[in-house]
Amino acid sequence: MKLESRLATALPFEIVECLKRALAEDIGPGDVTTNSIVPAEAILRGRIVSKDTGVVAGLDLAQAVFLLLEDQINFVAGVAEGAQVTNGTVLANISGSARALLTGERTTLNFLGRMSGIATLTRQFVDRVSGTSARILDTRKTAPGLRTIDKLAVRRGGGENHRMGLFDMVLIKDNHIDFAGSIAAAVERVRGSRTNLVIEVEARTLEHVKEALDLGVERIMLDNMALEVVREAVALNAGRAKLEASGNVTLENVRQIAETGVDYISVGSLTHSARVFDVSLKWTG
Repeated sequence: MKLESRLATALPFEIVECLKRALAEDIGPGDVTTNSIVPAEAILRGRIVSKDTGVVAGLDLAQAVFLLLEDQINFVAGVAEGAQVTNGTVLANISGSARALLTGERTTLNFLGRMSGIATLTRQFVDRVSGTSARILDTRKTAPGLRTIDKLAVRRGGGENHRMGLFDMVLIKDNHIDFAGSIAAAVERVRGSRTNLVIEVEARTLEHVKEALDLGVERIMLDNMALEVVREAVALNAGRAKLEASGNVTLENVRQIAETGVDYISVGSLTHSARVFDVSLKWTG
């Protein structure tokens, strides 16, 4: 089986294509430094090591980056995907073509560091709401071109994906409502399009929540509401629609939000502000 066919059985096509684009961006017409110094037949061994504490995510992508350069690379994960690791943990042992390993090093670490950073922050939020009914969601505030990978990292950190894009869920936001003239008018236009997608409406006030409930929408986003207003919205809702709290959610206040009884809490910082997890590749011979 061809290499790319084997990778496709383990990773979605769009992720493999993203890895290929990242390599092409870095390598261009060739790695002039490595190719000038390292003989084509040289073999190298090393290990990827954590220099941080948190959740590791993206080991399969790290392996795939090297395999796209040389299908004989040996990559043995030292921990399970999604594992909690500490500084000094060996994440993987690798060996094979020295040229391939040196050329793919930075791209591999970039993906692994970004994904592990997102997964680590996600796990922190998930842990903060443990014992409540609230689930942590991501948003579309992802790096352009990396959405599939960013959202995969959220799932591996224990969170859930809100929507992948503008195509798989209807989210009527304030600008849509203002354009249509009212929540009712916006919902009517969506239903008139005969879509069977879930409809979520952004509510800025309790009056908006009541209007959305009267329309029978499936989900309501409570946008930037104070805690006491969120509690009132939960009581008003009485389990009819799924409620999502959104806006200015932090590790410091997420527990209080969860304890209001909302179903979901969406957190943009999972993907737009996660600190990159520090990993390095140490050569052993």
